Amino acid sequence: MTIRKFKNNLPKIDKTAYVDETSTIIGDVSIGEDTSIWPNVVIRGDVQTIKIGRRTNIQDGAILHVTSDTVYTPGGYPLIIGDDVTVGHGAILHACQIENNCLIGIGSIILDGAIIKSNSMVAAGSLVGPNKIIESKMLYKGSPAKPIRELTKEELEYISFSSKHYVKIMKDYNKNNEN
Repeated sequence: MTIRKFKNNLPKIDKTAYVDETSTIIGDVSIGEDTSIWPNVVIRGDVQTIKIGRRTNIQDGAILHVTSDTVYTPGGYPLIIGDDVTVGHGAILHACQIENNCLIGIGSIILDGAIIKSNSMVAAGSLVGPNKIIESKMLYKGSPAKPIRELTKEELEYISFSSKHYVKIMKDYNKNNEN
């Protein structure tokens, strides 16, 4: 893994987290307990803060970045990801906020200032535009993402299952790496 300081900001990674050796983490980044960062993930907190909560999994090839403080974006935008979030393979999260218990589908793109409310799901391949709010307990799909319907009880349970499942896999990887 590549862990790099940028402007005196060294990533803070909880000792219980799993970070794959092919991932890259730069700058003002914090990663919570039992969180997993999978192969080829890039997390670049160079011009703003990135915070990733507990029991969250960032799957293979995801890109996480932020927005600078400029005349066009005063103050810039951080990237905040809550607890128990699943971020699918190849997703791009750019300067947005993902609340707790969410599932971001494979290949989705979430842009600056967007807020994904707790207990919601963004379908694979969806585009959530700047400053869009994804309402809680809803499935959003498409490009641009639009509300499709309320999530079923089973889908809400699956979001929780996914988080727990990746914690289990992460612990298996940590045990394997001890041998």
